[in-house]
Amino acid sequence: MEHTPLKERSNTVNYQLNDRQRWMSVMAKSSGELLHNLSDSLIDTAQFETIRAPEVGLTQVRARMGGTGSQFNLGDMTITRCVVRSIAGHYGYSYIAGRNKAHALRAAELDALLQSSNNGSTIRQQVIELLEEQLMREQQQKTAETSTTKVNFFTLVRGED
Repeated sequence: MEHTPLKERSNTVNYQLNDRQRWMSVMAKSSGELLHNLSDSLIDTAQFETIRAPEVGLTQVRARMGGTGSQFNLGDMTITRCVVRSIAGHYGYSYIAGRNKAHALRAAELDALLQSSNNGSTIRQQVIELLEEQLMREQQQKTAETSTTKVNFFTLVRGED
């Protein structure tokens, strides 16, 4: 057995963890309908065992005043979570804002498949990258819409007293 230094192993794990966080974030932020449309053909042949069926619950949202102050409880938010296991033994998790059980189930299934070396790269190209592009377009549109309402304030000096 070949010895891999701990530093190299932790970098590999962090790299994989960062990728997984990215695709889970993209799936959670995208629309459930678009996620289904892009992934229908990829999921048809896959088989999953449901570990935790999609269920709706609440989570507490915390915030910071100005982004840097002390944390405070902002309020509760509805989420839907799901856990599945693929035939290959990969566990897929999802947490989706709102009450869309089908969205949570599909995101968990894709999370499990994305961890597989067999079809992970195909799903990244055909689903995740397209979802990311759509999210960026939506963000650019929001930015353009709000920039028209931007107000520039200035201070008028009225003389020296």
